[in-house]
Amino acid sequence: MEQQRVLGGRYLLKDKVGSGGMATVYRAQDQVLDRTVAVKIMLPQYAGDATFAARFKQEAQAAAGLQSPYIVGVYDWGKDGDTYYIVMEYLRGTDLKSGIRSHGALDPKKVAQIGSQICAALSVAHKHEIVHRDIKPQNIMVQPDGNIKVMDFGIARAKNSHLTQDNNVLGTAHYVSPEQTRGQELGPTSDIYSLGVVMYECATGRVPFDGDDAISVALKQVNEMPVPPSQINSSVDPSLERIILRCMEKDPANRFQSAEELRGVLNTYLSGRTVDVPEPTRVIGAAAGMGATETRVMNDSTQMMARPAAAQTTARPASRNAARGGAPSSTNGFEPVDNGMGKGKIAAIVVGVIAVIAFAVFAASQFLGGGETVDMPSLIGWEQEAAVDNLRSLGITNVEITQEFNDEQDEGKVCDQTPDGGRSVHTTDKVTLVISKGEKPAETTTVPKLVGRTQEAAEAALKQANLKGKAVTEANDADKGEVFEQSIAEGEEVEVDTVVEYKVSAGPDEQAVPGVLGMTKAKASNELTNAGFKVAYAEDYSDEYDKGTVMAQSHTGTAAPDTEITITISKGKKPGNDDDDSSDNSGSSSQTGGSVSVPSLSGMTKAQAESALKNAGFVPSFSYADGTNEGIHPDYVISWSPTGSAKTGDTINVVVAYGEPSE
Repeated sequence: MEQQRVLGGRYLLKDKVGSGGMATVYRAQDQVLDRTVAVKIMLPQYAGDATFAARFKQEAQAAAGLQSPYIVGVYDWGKDGDTYYIVMEYLRGTDLKSGIRSHGALDPKKVAQIGSQICAALSVAHKHEIVHRDIKPQNIMVQPDGNIKVMDFGIARAKNSHLTQDNNVLGTAHYVSPEQTRGQELGPTSDIYSLGVVMYECATGRVPFDGDDAISVALKQVNEMPVPPSQINSSVDPSLERIILRCMEKDPANRFQSAEELRGVLNTYLSGRTVDVPEPTRVIGAAAGMGATETRVMNDSTQMMARPAAAQTTARPASRNAARGGAPSSTNGFEPVDNGMGKGKIAAIVVGVIAVIAFAVFAASQFLGGGETVDMPSLIGWEQEAAVDNLRSLGITNVEITQEFNDEQDEGKVCDQTPDGGRSVHTTDKVTLVISKGEKPAETTTVPKLVGRTQEAAEAALKQANLKGKAVTEANDADKGEVFEQSIAEGEEVEVDTVVEYKVSAGPDEQAVPGVLGMTKAKASNELTNAGFKVAYAEDYSDEYDKGTVMAQSHTGTAAPDTEITITISKGKKPGNDDDDSSDNSGSSSQTGGSVSVPSLSGMTKAQAESALKNAGFVPSFSYADGTNEGIHPDYVISWSPTGSAKTGDTINVVVAYGEPSE
């Protein structure tokens, strides 16, 4: 199923939320950032068309560069197999077209506010030389807070694009400009015309031109003049009407020339100041506008017509005879004249009283400084300039700006506001916006000297500097318990509560010294050197060890690496000894039944002790201690008996530390 697809190995399609002429939009889950997004997928029938594919790709590239609170954000785009897609901000709300259908004509101030925000979006696009080309209510999303976002740059095109020569009219006919209908080159004023049509529809509840098909509507865009909005909705005031009709001038030169210019005028209108916009160059009268179907072709003449009275849409006008003082026609449906207190006069008096009361209430509210009541938007996360512009578009000009550090909002964005969004306020009320200065800089401190101190002193120094310590004990030549290394150098500036690791000496690094008694000089030297020790030599006579074997060693047990171990090499029996044997054999150790010294087994492994005892003429017998003895490595000799001397052939009982026997 389409809904189960994952595009680009990242975007899991959920459900379809909309479709258009070129693409379908899905709600999707970004599985990398774990957020809901909207994914726009080109329809299959267009995916193989090079022109449409280029247009789709151009949409993504153009829209991705547009940054504004009033433009739908584009996060990513790509191609998955034959599928082109764009990943966009997922919006909650409804499109402006649906809103107009549900609620009808909007309040004039709301119309101007929407127009101002669309102008802000268009201004960003036009600065990038991008013309939207499809401004219509369906592409304007109204968010829950009442603000809008412009969507779908699907047929937007960069000014210098090679696609500019495509004369197809791709916009919706109800909103296209006359020059777009003719297939002419478009500029920013084309979008302003379409925006004028959107504001017209917002103000009246209906489009200015309609017909049975797109061609007839497009022709009306070129040839007919719109009915003034006030003739459809009497609440549309002259200033807003002039703004809308100037946007919809047939000649682009007579329109507002930039979105920024139009936005400034709309904001002036919203603030209640006088709007300096001339009457439209051509307007159509009420008779032709209210249901007339004839086409009025433009000619070279210029007409200036006064704005019709608003009351003409809500009350039937008196006949021309009545206006001149004559009797009204009996066929016009009006009541005959009554010089007494008839229903008409009573109604007029009631209306007059209500008007006086309304005026008094309005005057009092203005005198007391209340101003117009508007809904305060939520501006948290907005850029400062955009937030202030939004408030001004509502008529709120008393805006106070403060700043503070904030960890949730980026620098320059609103992090707090007073009053809160969603509340009703008067346009004269003061609004305070708190702008984030970014994350609060971390407090720093200086790392103290730890090397040379005891662990206790090091911890005290770190605590005083508002730092945390982590001690590691290692063998070192430094005195036991002394700090000999720290991870961050003394004097460096770091954040408070930074963890500083330091090493405490456990004393010299000692290791087992091999037992080499009974070994030849060469073998003993190799054993000690390979274990990391230095070797020195001495010689002496021995009645116990054969000539050329080690009869004694200076260190047994453990010692620090590079310790010098002195081994004494036997020169054999001392000359003149009664038991001397001129041969190089074992001497007395080989005399069965004779009493000889039991060799010292200290520092020997089991294998070395076994060799030494056999060489001395004894029978070794080994047993393991129950567990290890502190300071003695597994398989090393712990004790032996008898000691001193024994008869050759006797059994020597040897106890070694527990462990696997040496081979």
